[in-house]
Amino acid sequence: MARSKLISDRDVFQQVLAVLLQNGEKAVTFSTVSAATGLAPATLVQRFGSCNEMILSAIAQAWAELDDLVEAVTLDVAALNKGLASLLKSLVGPVDPGALLMLSLRDPALIRRAKAWRHKVEQAIAARLDDSAKAKETAALIFAAWQGRMLWDAGGGKGFRLGEAIKRLG
Repeated sequence: MARSKLISDRDVFQQVLAVLLQNGEKAVTFSTVSAATGLAPATLVQRFGSCNEMILSAIAQAWAELDDLVEAVTLDVAALNKGLASLLKSLVGPVDPGALLMLSLRDPALIRRAKAWRHKVEQAIAARLDDSAKAKETAALIFAAWQGRMLWDAGGGKGFRLGEAIKRLG
C-alpha cells in the first residue's frame, strides 16, 4: 500500500522555484530541496528521478499556474469590463513570467509552454480591444510593452506608464 504524500508536488515545486530564482540552477539539489521541504532526499529521488526532472517539472507547473490565472481572469465577467490595465494587473502571478521564461529557454517543451501562455494572454488582450483587424497586432504590442515594463521595473526603473502606452497602442 502506497503512503500518502505529506507534501504535495506543487509545494515541492514552489520550493524548487524559490531556490532557482534566488540562487540559480546549480543550487537546486536533492539536499537543498530536502532542507526546504523537510522531505528526505531519497523521497525526492523516488518522486522525480533526477534533479533535472524535478526542475523541469517545477517550471512546467509554474507555467500551468500562469495558464490557470489567464483562464480565471478571462472567465471573470467583472474583469471584462475593467479594461486592459486591470486585466494585466490581474495576470501578475506568484512567479514573474520573464524570470520563468529565462528558466525555460533550455527545454523545447518549456519554450512551447511559454509561447502558449503568451498566446493566451494576447488573446485575452485582443478580446478587450475593438473588433478591428489590427486587434491581434495591437495585442502583441501591448503584451510586449507590459512584459518590458515588468522586466525594467524589476531592474529598478519605471520607463513609462503602462496605461498611457495602452491608450496610444489601443
